[in-house]
Amino acid sequence: MMKAVTRSGDGGPEVLQIDEVPAPHPTETQLLVDVRATALNRVDLIQRRGGYPVPLGESEILGLEIAGTVTEMGTDVTGFEKGDPVFGLVGGGGYAEKAVIDYRMAMVIPDEWSFEHAAAIPEVFFTANENIFTLARLAAGETILIHAGGSGVGTAGIQIARRAGARVFVTAGTTDKIDRCVALGAIAGINYKQADFVTEIERLTDGNGVDVVLDFIGAPYLARNLQILKTRGRLSQVGLMGGSTTEIDLGVVMRKRLQIIGSVMRPQSLEEKIAITQRFVERWLPELKAGKLQPVIDTVFPLAQAREAHTYMEDNRNFGKIILTV
Repeated sequence: MMKAVTRSGDGGPEVLQIDEVPAPHPTETQLLVDVRATALNRVDLIQRRGGYPVPLGESEILGLEIAGTVTEMGTDVTGFEKGDPVFGLVGGGGYAEKAVIDYRMAMVIPDEWSFEHAAAIPEVFFTANENIFTLARLAAGETILIHAGGSGVGTAGIQIARRAGARVFVTAGTTDKIDRCVALGAIAGINYKQADFVTEIERLTDGNGVDVVLDFIGAPYLARNLQILKTRGRLSQVGLMGGSTTEIDLGVVMRKRLQIIGSVMRPQSLEEKIAITQRFVERWLPELKAGKLQPVIDTVFPLAQAREAHTYMEDNRNFGKIILTV
């Protein structure tokens, strides 16, 4: 048995509780990990409310990234030993004392990193890399607008876009968050509560617009995102915080030869996630090891305070990642 965060039903943070539940057992290709740290993601809040069906075969326990120590291994595992400190992306089960991860998605934690540092990396850097580069094909010299610049994915995206030689603009809801985004490498930020980002992007780019938009909001922003894209621009849609249904003028898409690209990480197949992991390992893990990139950690809560951590995220108080220590 193990301690884990469970839900008494669907609803607000108050449905979260600590329970004793059966510990998972590794399959032939999995590692069993004593979890030392995990992290919050927006999808955790959606799942807690009952709005995100768990993919077949994945744990009902919240938590999509883990950092901890290997305690058991499946018979087909290679390259790992008991006691190895590892981190990686999982399909669920992170808010617990133990979790399983396919060994092909596990990465060894460098000696100088803490478990909290490692747990802040997988979901946000994987998501940013896939949507900014693999799908939207951002290139050096191009310009990107990253909405929700103070989010975990936003803070990762700012850094990797700048490292790739792109010009980065962001939106955020406070002056403090904008200042911190600029410190990470953004050229400028737009307070979406005080200004229209379309007007501001046109001003900041001398009317040229941007090559790529990374958006988490969805319906309320769609038409405006398309408006600020250059010819052959790409909209990478990774969230629907503002809703999923709206109308657009398809003539804009056709005339400007735009691409609208949607992506959700969690339902993808194991093979796809292994490939996503490998692309991250090859391009960005060396930069993180060298300290040229850093996960941005806002706050660390103990696992027993998962309710408080969820409330903190729902209030949009965080800049970067919220970590739970186990």
